[in-house]
Amino acid sequence: MDNAILSCRANINRETLLCISLAGRPGNFGTRFHNYLYDHLGLNYLYKACTTADIEAAVRGIRALGIRGSGISMPFKETCIPFLDDIRESAAGIQSVNTIVNNDGHLSGYNTDYSAVRDLLATRAMDTDCPVVLRGSGGMGKTVVAAFHDMGFENGVIVARNPVEGRIVADRYGWQFVEKPEALVLSHYEGGVLVNVTPLGMAGGPNSTHLSFPESMVAQASLIVEIVAMPVETPLVLAARRLGKPIITGNEVATLQALEQFVLYTGIRPKDDLIADAAKFANGGFEEPLIEDLSA
Repeated sequence: MDNAILSCRANINRETLLCISLAGRPGNFGTRFHNYLYDHLGLNYLYKACTTADIEAAVRGIRALGIRGSGISMPFKETCIPFLDDIRESAAGIQSVNTIVNNDGHLSGYNTDYSAVRDLLATRAMDTDCPVVLRGSGGMGKTVVAAFHDMGFENGVIVARNPVEGRIVADRYGWQFVEKPEALVLSHYEGGVLVNVTPLGMAGGPNSTHLSFPESMVAQASLIVEIVAMPVETPLVLAARRLGKPIITGNEVATLQALEQFVLYTGIRPKDDLIADAAKFANGGFEEPLIEDLSA
């Protein structure tokens, strides 16, 4: 067992603040990331990944037991909302919550996936008139397209195998819809942004070796955004590196959204070098895919 986790657990007492995550298939990234930071900052917190068959009871338990906060993953991002006291701006527009914060029994819902993608885009000098091709229409896909749209990207297309969900997402933001990237006229998207929000390339899945976009599209893109976080070097990321393309990786998104959760729970923003160490520690402990709500 890791020394950082042992040290954190050794100091548990009645004042310890508990944070949890609720997921259909709990993973270890959040547990390791948060506990690493708690330990190295000397915070009397403990983080534990959980699952539940009763989301209403689980949310009521957060309130009743004074649990400081909870990460929320599929399939609970929408079903938890009726049991919260308010929904903050990051989650309200997309009606999807990935973080609950408990302030003296008042439960607020946030979406740090949304803010992570938005903040990462803000660090890039991007022309918002450039086209965006986003593959995926699941819960995380809806979150990512909302972040792009709210940053001013209006010229976009949703690529999704589910025509019903794909068209709903596209119509909501005034984007186009196609079922396969091969259906696009490549010249219309030259210099654009490619975004993968599907399980294509995800470790442990049936499509782990699949490239989510044709290499011809990668070659003419101005930015690649990969939401799959495990492995860090997906086939799309590897192709983008080979072709010298700027990249936002799934690991960057995962780390930033977890950091924003940490800040919401503790009110502390660690220094960059400690954040990097926590992310490295967390990445060494993946046992489940980090993002579980991706769909093509």
